Amino acid sequence: MINTLAIGNYRSLFNLVIPLGSLNLITGSNASGKSNLYRALRLLAETAQGGVVTALAKEGGLDTTFWAGPEKISEKMRKGEVPVQGGPRQKTARLRLGFSADDFGYSISLGLPKPSSSAFSLDPEIKRECIWAGNAYRPASLLVDRDGAVIKIRSNRKWDVIAQHTNSFESIFSQISDPTRTPEVVTLREKIRGWRFYDHFRTDSESPARLPQLGTRTLALHHDGRDLAAALQTIMEIGDTEALDKAISDAFPGASLSISVQQDGRFAVELHQEGLLRPLSGLELSDGTLRYLLWVAALLTPRPPPLIVLNEPETSLHPDLLPALARLIIHAAESTQVWVVSHASRLIAALENSEECNSLGLEKNLGRTQVVGQGMLDEPSWHWADKSK
Repeated sequence: MINTLAIGNYRSLFNLVIPLGSLNLITGSNASGKSNLYRALRLLAETAQGGVVTALAKEGGLDTTFWAGPEKISEKMRKGEVPVQGGPRQKTARLRLGFSADDFGYSISLGLPKPSSSAFSLDPEIKRECIWAGNAYRPASLLVDRDGAVIKIRSNRKWDVIAQHTNSFESIFSQISDPTRTPEVVTLREKIRGWRFYDHFRTDSESPARLPQLGTRTLALHHDGRDLAAALQTIMEIGDTEALDKAISDAFPGASLSISVQQDGRFAVELHQEGLLRPLSGLELSDGTLRYLLWVAALLTPRPPPLIVLNEPETSLHPDLLPALARLIIHAAESTQVWVVSHASRLIAALENSEECNSLGLEKNLGRTQVVGQGMLDEPSWHWADKSK
């Protein structure tokens, strides 16, 4: 489980270090930084997929993601005695992302390349990457250190250089994966690759979730929900069927769920409701009902991922369904770490009733995203490996 997430110089997240638990609720008004926090976590996930540079390009390039305000905000600026203004930058601009857990921690620092004649001169470069043991970075706990093109690993009390010409656009996860010499790299890469993000379930009339689809055993629902029927059938066969039945009856009293398997191997969702002589097919379900079934399939997966991130799960759901969704999320947090980004008051209230809920409210102060009520002593311990550069 991730204990601490740290982000530096990414849009409104100038310097954000937050504690995490098994169930994390991110709230805040519009433009408070919720989406930036979500996108920063997705960038971290891209490091293990080999796509962090491409992901930054889709955002408009590294330079556009940097904090747009001044490098330092004086006390007089905070008090409004003088206008917010900047000066010459004292440090090289870097985008920094990192997290720590009980076993390992990881951080990455990206910057702009030196001027060159290459057509890819605007591509960001990975300047520094580190993996350390334990939940806090210290030089003595460092296990893998990538500085520019050089990668070295700790071997007993000395360092071994294992690469000297590393591609600046590829993470260490893509370039060293020896389970014997660098087991921490393999372990972290597979954990990060297992993170699941859900923020765009299709529920329109052409949605694949509404239509019969060829089914195979599905241990993780696709991010757009295309394999809904197969995922639900997998839960019925090898998952927690009791939790599945409870989630359906909790939201739709008297209802039950079944999956029809056609002769050509296509699976289709059928919802049986009290008083109806036949089940409703996926094409007949309302957007809210279909979306709730998608959340059921995502959260009750038989093989829970290390992390599930739900971005505004209340979309298209009737307010009366939100308490049932909250109970489903709380149940899922018993076996995996869950993030929920929401501004639905009824869902927020239901989740905050859980003792395990780590509720983090975000707000902006002079353009910088901050955690409401978080003082210096409340912030988890965090140190960047390249803070002096």
